[in-house]
Amino acid sequence: MELDLDESSLAIGRIERALSRIEKALADRANRPAPATAAPAADASALKAEVAAVIGELDRLIAEAKNG
Repeated sequence: MELDLDESSLAIGRIERALSRIEKALADRANRPAPATAAPAADASALKAEVAAVIGELDRLIAEAKNG
Protein backbone atom coordinates (compact mmCIF):
# COMPACT_ATOMS: atom_id res chain seq x y z
CA MET A 1 0.00 0.00 0.00
CA GLU A 2 1.43 3.33 -1.05
CA LEU A 3 0.64 6.58 0.70
CA ASP A 4 -0.59 9.20 -1.69
CA LEU A 5 0.03 12.90 -1.21
CA ASP A 6 -3.30 13.49 0.57
CA GLU A 7 -2.71 10.65 3.04
CA SER A 8 0.82 11.88 3.70
CA SER A 9 -0.46 15.41 4.30
CA LEU A 10 -3.08 14.10 6.72
CA ALA A 11 -0.47 12.06 8.58
CA ILE A 12 1.82 15.07 8.84
CA GLY A 13 -1.10 17.16 10.11
CA ARG A 14 -1.83 14.55 12.81
CA ILE A 15 1.83 14.58 13.83
CA GLU A 16 1.88 18.39 14.00
CA ARG A 17 -1.29 18.49 16.13
CA ALA A 18 0.01 15.80 18.48
CA LEU A 19 3.33 17.60 18.87
CA SER A 20 1.47 20.84 19.62
CA ARG A 21 -0.57 19.06 22.31
CA ILE A 22 2.62 17.60 23.80
CA GLU A 23 4.29 21.03 23.76
CA LYS A 24 1.27 22.64 25.45
CA ALA A 25 1.05 19.92 28.10
CA LEU A 26 4.74 20.26 28.92
CA ALA A 27 4.48 24.05 29.09
CA ASP A 28 1.43 23.79 31.35
CA ARG A 29 3.28 21.34 33.56
CA ALA A 30 6.31 23.66 33.77
CA ASN A 31 4.09 26.62 34.71
CA ARG A 32 2.23 24.79 37.50
CA PRO A 33 3.39 25.26 41.05
CA ALA A 34 5.35 22.22 42.18
CA PRO A 35 2.94 19.78 43.83
CA ALA A 36 3.88 17.80 46.90
CA THR A 37 3.57 14.60 44.87
CA ALA A 38 4.63 13.60 41.38
CA ALA A 39 2.58 14.60 38.33
CA PRO A 40 -0.77 12.84 38.20
CA ALA A 41 -0.71 9.50 36.42
CA ALA A 42 -3.41 10.66 34.00
CA ASP A 43 -1.18 13.51 32.77
CA ALA A 44 1.75 11.16 32.27
CA SER A 45 -0.45 8.60 30.51
CA ALA A 46 -1.86 11.24 28.18
CA LEU A 47 1.62 12.43 27.23
CA LYS A 48 2.78 8.87 26.66
CA ALA A 49 -0.22 8.25 24.40
CA GLU A 50 0.53 11.39 22.38
CA VAL A 51 4.18 10.40 21.99
CA ALA A 52 3.17 6.88 20.94
CA ALA A 53 0.77 8.35 18.36
CA VAL A 54 3.52 10.54 16.89
CA ILE A 55 5.95 7.62 16.75
CA GLY A 56 3.31 5.44 15.09
CA GLU A 57 2.60 8.03 12.41
CA LEU A 58 6.31 8.56 11.76
CA ASP A 59 6.91 4.80 11.55
CA ARG A 60 4.06 4.49 9.07
CA LEU A 61 5.39 7.33 6.90
CA ILE A 62 8.93 5.90 6.97
CA ALA A 63 7.72 2.41 6.06
CA GLU A 64 5.65 3.75 3.18
CA ALA A 65 8.55 5.88 1.94
CA LYS A 66 10.81 2.82 1.90
CA ASN A 67 8.20 0.78 0.03
CA GLY A 68 7.11 3.50 -2.36
